Amino acid sequence: MKYIKKTFLFLFLFFSAIIVAQELPPIEVYSPDAYGGETQNWSISQADNKYIYVANNKGLLEFNGANWELYPTPNETVMRSVKVVGQRIYTGFYMNFGYWKKNNFGKLEYTSLSSVIKDKLIEDEQFWHIVNQGDWVLFQSLNRIYLYNITTEEISIIESKLTLTNIFNVNGTIYYQDLNNGVYKIEKGLPILVIDVPEVINDKIVNIWKSNNKILVLTTSKGFFELSNGEVSKWNTESDALLNEATVYSSITLRDGSIVLGTISNGFIYLSDKGEIIYRINQNQGLNNNTVLSSFEDIDGNIWLALDNGINCLNLKSPIQSFNDDKGTIGTVYATIVFNDFLYLGTNQGLFYKKLDKDEQFKFVEGTNGQVWNLFSYDNTLFCGHDSGTFQINQDSSQLICSIGGTWIFRVVPGHPDWLLQGHYGGLSILEKENGTWGLRQKIEGFDYSARFLEIYEDKLWINHEYKGLFSLTLDDDFSKVLEIVKDTIISKGKNSSIARYKNNIFYAHQRGVFSYNKEKKKFEENNLISQTFDVEKKGIGKLVKDNRGGLWNFAEDELDYIFQSQFSDNLDIIKVPIPYILRKEMIGFENILHVEEDKYLLGTTYGYMILDLSRVHSREYNIILEKVSAKQKSTTFEEIDFLDTSPVFESNLNTVSFEYAIPEYDKYLISKFQYKLDGFYEDWSSWTTKTNIIFENLPFGDYTFKVRAKIGNDLSDNVLRYKFTIDRPWYFSFLAIVIYSVLFLILLLIMHRTYKRYYSKQREKLVEENKKQLELKELESEREIMKLNNEKLTQDIDSKNRELASSTMNIIKKNEILNTIKKELQKSESEPSGLKNVERIIDRNLNNKDDWNHFVEAFNSVDKDFLKKLKAKHDNLTPHDLRFCTYLRLNLSSKEIAPLLNISVRSVEIKRYRLRKKLELEHSDSLVNYILEI
Repeated sequence: MKYIKKTFLFLFLFFSAIIVAQELPPIEVYSPDAYGGETQNWSISQADNKYIYVANNKGLLEFNGANWELYPTPNETVMRSVKVVGQRIYTGFYMNFGYWKKNNFGKLEYTSLSSVIKDKLIEDEQFWHIVNQGDWVLFQSLNRIYLYNITTEEISIIESKLTLTNIFNVNGTIYYQDLNNGVYKIEKGLPILVIDVPEVINDKIVNIWKSNNKILVLTTSKGFFELSNGEVSKWNTESDALLNEATVYSSITLRDGSIVLGTISNGFIYLSDKGEIIYRINQNQGLNNNTVLSSFEDIDGNIWLALDNGINCLNLKSPIQSFNDDKGTIGTVYATIVFNDFLYLGTNQGLFYKKLDKDEQFKFVEGTNGQVWNLFSYDNTLFCGHDSGTFQINQDSSQLICSIGGTWIFRVVPGHPDWLLQGHYGGLSILEKENGTWGLRQKIEGFDYSARFLEIYEDKLWINHEYKGLFSLTLDDDFSKVLEIVKDTIISKGKNSSIARYKNNIFYAHQRGVFSYNKEKKKFEENNLISQTFDVEKKGIGKLVKDNRGGLWNFAEDELDYIFQSQFSDNLDIIKVPIPYILRKEMIGFENILHVEEDKYLLGTTYGYMILDLSRVHSREYNIILEKVSAKQKSTTFEEIDFLDTSPVFESNLNTVSFEYAIPEYDKYLISKFQYKLDGFYEDWSSWTTKTNIIFENLPFGDYTFKVRAKIGNDLSDNVLRYKFTIDRPWYFSFLAIVIYSVLFLILLLIMHRTYKRYYSKQREKLVEENKKQLELKELESEREIMKLNNEKLTQDIDSKNRELASSTMNIIKKNEILNTIKKELQKSESEPSGLKNVERIIDRNLNNKDDWNHFVEAFNSVDKDFLKKLKAKHDNLTPHDLRFCTYLRLNLSSKEIAPLLNISVRSVEIKRYRLRKKLELEHSDSLVNYILEI
């Protein structure tokens, strides 16, 4: 019978681990590859700065929230125990115990305490547990307890008759178990027996604690016992059946009174202070291993598990609990609803359900294979929007009531309580309840696009299509066809845009902002309460989703925001949940959230779902810690800098400086980001980064202050870490060198001044001499030029006078010849009647003498060069007589003056003027003389 009972319990535990839908707190997993040690871990403790220390088979592990560091055991044996007391990390291992303390460079250094009593140690002795009380630190081996006084550094020993199994500090009183002899407490350095009941002392005790003035004891295999007024009795709890069959190896009592159990092969068990089972977590649900060798509660309430293979951290106080569908039975959750106390999940594999408040297997609703897009309850009926159409759900069965494929969404039609509007792949349709049965009434004509996001607002139907944009539709009264379609061309369309009705308004969300509809202007505007709540530049806008209670949620990249009406004003309040998308893992474009109860909400994810408890979302205080400072030359390795030197001065060649910093934060759903700047090099803060180190290369000499701050979720670190340092001047820039440079420079200036002065003095004298010579040469040249010009002028004058003299002489000669000829002819006229006529002919011939004209042209050309050529080139139709007439006009002579020169009358001159105008093609208003003068 006992065998059957054990078999049944084993099978129950085994299958429950596989099929029970248990919502678990976040579990952070650290594998041996991550922390750099061996698989087994035996003990965990935490320092005041929140650093975690783990006793590992290979040595002591230190974890600052970002990086692990291993300090090997000095004698290369397994480290069994660790306990942080003040600034010291006490550890116990094979044939040695002592403490580690950070040196001036931030590294741990070991000091052995047992070395002074090494002759008193028992052969093969190992130290399994460490506790402290006041000035005492107690190291427990299987044979003894060594008491070390921190103040006096004295060590005393408590011997055991058989085997010591464990040691406990219960509210300042030290208890320990001497196997088969009893449980003792230490008073004034002496052991006092307190429990000698065989069923207790013959089993290994894994925990002793005080609760309600009673001492509670937990054994490995027989469960709980209580000690009250010297009497020991069984403490019966809900978990007795489980504990009687499980092997409990380790246990701690948390600050709130709840109990953590670590088992062999059954994983982690979490009990309430009354012994009720809250969680049972094993390797199938996320642990590295099912054997829990030790557990520890840190300052923030996280539970650390030292496993036979790895280290786990459970965030028990996290606002998040998760159901992980590791085996892929459920699939990606697209829609959720609570209906008649059942939780329904619509996934890419169908519809599943289970009782809301029970850890039981999800069951499949028959006939719903395929994509489930939406779950909607109305009129005490559950509707399922499915890839195949619309189903009506009756707990574990389904009925197809509309075969139009791809039902996205449901909306109640105002004024028609028996109608439901539904959007699907190819448009819109109406469901109608008739005679108590729901069915398809009609497909709405006139809109054939996918209608996944829709709202009814202001007697219009608003539909958002991620790729085509936002539409407003006007339908007829019978909702049978679309009368008008208006597309919004102002706001941006795009993937993951959304539309939501909230507080008598309709909002359109896009990655560029949130827009609300202005009824008066009949358009969407960005200036609204929601958009003012977010910082768009920091990617604060995601998809807006309304939950089943009317709350509005923003699924942003870096956080999840709950938007609600302020209790004390018209503004909106917001609860920011700092869970980035990379950790939420919902399906982009299919974000969904469901109010379950009180402050709890369910979010569908790609691997199951998460339960978010808003009452647990709180701000915390964080302090950023400087881990290490090091510097190096250009081609060497880094040298660590002494932390005691608060304002170090680095040599000039140590101008590449490295900083390492950390935030000891162990929440799985919080991401620490850092911002830094270096005053004296650049003044602006860097962008946020998850890197916990920064290197500044080739810094010039000068004074610097390194600053770094952190952001954990939405909380800034309380402190801004500052580190001041100086890079010394190189020898060639030292003050002595500068003085020498200055003196040398002054001497050089003086030498240069004298040299230049002497040089320029000589150059000036030389230049004066050269200028004198040049001046004299120029004067001679000028005089020579003047003489030449004068000579040329005199020559020209002589030539002119000679020509005038020759011309006059010739004119006199010619005139005399003419007069003599005339005289002879007159003498002849006395004897011959024709003599007078000859005189007239002579006079006429001389009046028209071409030679006179040629002389005139030559003189005219010397005065007005090339006039006749220009005139002839411009008017090639002019005769020699016309050219002669033009020269007289060029001299600006009147008609009366021109007549005797041409030996014609004044009237003839006027006629000649007229004919010349014709040849020159002048207008009537143009002046002939002005035209001639302008050539």
